[in-house]
Amino acid sequence: MRQEAGGELSPTLIAALASIDRLGPLTPSELADAERVKRPTATRIAAALERDGLIARAADPDDGRAFLLSTSPKGQALMKRVRSRKNAYLSRRLRKLQDSDVETLEQATEVLERMLEDPS
Repeated sequence: MRQEAGGELSPTLIAALASIDRLGPLTPSELADAERVKRPTATRIAAALERDGLIARAADPDDGRAFLLSTSPKGQALMKRVRSRKNAYLSRRLRKLQDSDVETLEQATEVLERMLEDPS
C-alpha cells in the first residue's frame, strides 16, 4: 500500500483512487466494499491518499458521524494521466492482435461486465 520509490503510488493506492474517482463521493465503508478490503484497511488507504492531497474528506450531509471521500483536483489530474497512459498502452497492444483475438476479447469483456454488475 506504500508509495513506490520515486513517489509513484502503489497499485493498491491507484486502484482505490480510481474507485473513489469513479464511484465517489463515498464513505470509507463503501470504499472498503468497492475494493473488497476490511474497513480499517480502507481507512489507512484513504489516509494515505489524503496525506498526498489526492482525495478530500467532507462531512456526510446524511450522517453527521460519517464523512465522504472524493477525488481532489490533484487526484483527478493523476487519474487522467494514469488512464491516458493505460489507454495508449492497450491501444498499441490491441492493434497488433488478429481479428479473431479482438472478437474473443469483446466476448470476454461482456462476461466480465456482467460479473461486475452481480456482486454475489
